[in-house]
Amino acid sequence: MLDKIFRNTQTEKPFLKIFSENPNIPPPIWFMRQAGRYLPEYRELRLKTSNFLEFCYSPDKASEATLQPLKRFEFDAAIIFSDILVIPDALGVGVSFKKGEGPVLNKIQNIDDIEKLKFDIDHLKPVYEAIKITSKKINKNKALIGFAGAPWTLATYMIEGGSSRDFINTKKWAYSSEESFSRLINILVESVSSHLIEQVKNGAEVLQIFDSWAGALTSDQFEKWVIEPTAKIISNVKLACPDTPVIGFPKGAGTLYKKYAEQTGVDAISFDQNIDPVWIKDNINIPVQGNLDPLLLAYNKDKAVEKTRELLTLFEGRPFIFNLGHGIIPQTPLDNVSAIVNTVKEYG
Repeated sequence: MLDKIFRNTQTEKPFLKIFSENPNIPPPIWFMRQAGRYLPEYRELRLKTSNFLEFCYSPDKASEATLQPLKRFEFDAAIIFSDILVIPDALGVGVSFKKGEGPVLNKIQNIDDIEKLKFDIDHLKPVYEAIKITSKKINKNKALIGFAGAPWTLATYMIEGGSSRDFINTKKWAYSSEESFSRLINILVESVSSHLIEQVKNGAEVLQIFDSWAGALTSDQFEKWVIEPTAKIISNVKLACPDTPVIGFPKGAGTLYKKYAEQTGVDAISFDQNIDPVWIKDNINIPVQGNLDPLLLAYNKDKAVEKTRELLTLFEGRPFIFNLGHGIIPQTPLDNVSAIVNTVKEYG
């Protein structure tokens, strides 16, 4: 029988209080990709490994990168430094990162390729070791977030062989051979579930599921390839880790965010910058996260501060996590980040 992982719900961590539906003033704050290239200390650390995956699989370095933004800014949570594509890598799909091009994967092209996939959780031991190290080093009032990519998004990378604008190969497969595509999605559901549970076993206190390309689907396909697989993952995670909150992020989902929030079982939902925050307030009944534009943060500090105050006022009195609508970009000035963190911390 699967052992259940229970957390002590009596916590002084502001980030975790949100999931018991206790609105904080000020709300907790963290940024997606807060450990990354905008930090000079990260760039220096990154030079110590020859490639990105090697860095992700170096527990001490990954832990150090995870904690760097907390040493510089008053974020309330750290997200473990890793990548969503470690799962395809652990499935035996060749994954590499090319400078100026991004991720490159050996393409999955047919059912025979799918049947060759086998999730090797031991391949990801360095990720879990990084979490274990970080959980011992992180400040007692800060939370540690684990994460994974969602099945649909991972499938697009595996079939397209990397990033894509139109996902034509993935959509063609999903439409023309639903049975075999479902086989791939089911393999990813089980792999993602195992990966998330293992992260909790090693010290992750909150989980986030990134469905970065959810917005590429029609409403009926969104329900089949985003909502249904995510609901299965949440069910698997909650069976093993009933007290671990899960944040969902179906980027680009538009009004389908509402259905996602209602039908997947996530404890909170993160919004991209293209959703009207008033719509969020009026339509979403679970804790929310986001949705400051990362480009606004990078290129107009004063307006970013103004927008931050608007969001704080709008979501006052309900469970809210201050975050960006997507990851912080490398060009973001450190002073801009400090300005937003200070604005949030001084609110109320």
